[in-house]
Amino acid sequence: MARILTLGIETSCDETSAAVIENGRIIRSNIIASQIPVHRRFGGVVPEIASRQHVEAIIPVVEEALQQAEVNWTDLGAVAVTQGPGLVGALLVGLSYAKGLSYSLGLPLVGVHHLEGHIYANFLAHEAAFPILCLVVSGGHTDLIYMREHGQYEIMGRTRDDAAGEAFDKVARVLGLPYPGGPEIDRQAKLGQLDAYAFPRAHLEEGSFDFSFSGLKSAVLNTVNQHNMRAEQLHIPNLAASFQTAVVDVLVDKAFAAAKLRGVRSIYVAGGVSANSELRQRFAEDAKQHDLVVNFPPIELCTDNAAMIACAGHYRFLAGKVAPLDLNAIPSLPLTSW
Repeated sequence: MARILTLGIETSCDETSAAVIENGRIIRSNIIASQIPVHRRFGGVVPEIASRQHVEAIIPVVEEALQQAEVNWTDLGAVAVTQGPGLVGALLVGLSYAKGLSYSLGLPLVGVHHLEGHIYANFLAHEAAFPILCLVVSGGHTDLIYMREHGQYEIMGRTRDDAAGEAFDKVARVLGLPYPGGPEIDRQAKLGQLDAYAFPRAHLEEGSFDFSFSGLKSAVLNTVNQHNMRAEQLHIPNLAASFQTAVVDVLVDKAFAAAKLRGVRSIYVAGGVSANSELRQRFAEDAKQHDLVVNFPPIELCTDNAAMIACAGHYRFLAGKVAPLDLNAIPSLPLTSW
């Protein structure tokens, strides 16, 4: 098999990342420049600041990725870049740079959907065993996706309001925990008691695989307000544990129910929230009861990174899905089959 080296570029939010992947499986490099310290004082990502940070970081990050991979520009076979969804200004930085490389080096340009990238992070660590049910859980998305084959997506359920990761960040902010909120909630929950606070599980109407976390978020906010009005001390670890298990219960239950409906043997979990320790533990425990295989990406591939974009781009490239140079950033890009 001929060696194909794909350069991946990811700038959809607050990480500037570049990676070189060999034949869609071997990570030769994966450089990530995080903006978390810059945005932490604002309690979340500021789009204009994120765009400026990407402009400053994109060239040195790509050059470091090539250097670590020990390859030259002429060794590359394709350039894969996140087209959307994401912050439009941030997307444009990576996309413009990728288009410049494609034009100047004569390399095929491949536009990749950000959620598709998260799904394909699993393929960097696990052999594909189609059909697969994918649970993508991140700051902006909570989706159940059925995959019959590479590039074939059927969305079975999605969030109707707050995504799981978004709920984690908002609850963390209410509790006075630093940004990003997900890892902080996870750390606090390890010190707390599950269901010390009675929070709701939103399963919605019978047969629905959609998600809703706004009611849970409101329940947490009401609990905090009630404690403040009564001048009662809030036990943050207990509240974090109760909130986290309420989210995990719904994610796990719906994923296994969808897998049973489709008759799949493999569930792939992806996205930033897939790094959550309780989510991983619950899936591992329940997988034995359901006789299913549940795969997670390595922790370093759960959050935004360019290795996952290069991996997804590799399979798109093999399918002949090369993009024109007028490819544009689409902040609300829908996930479609190819």
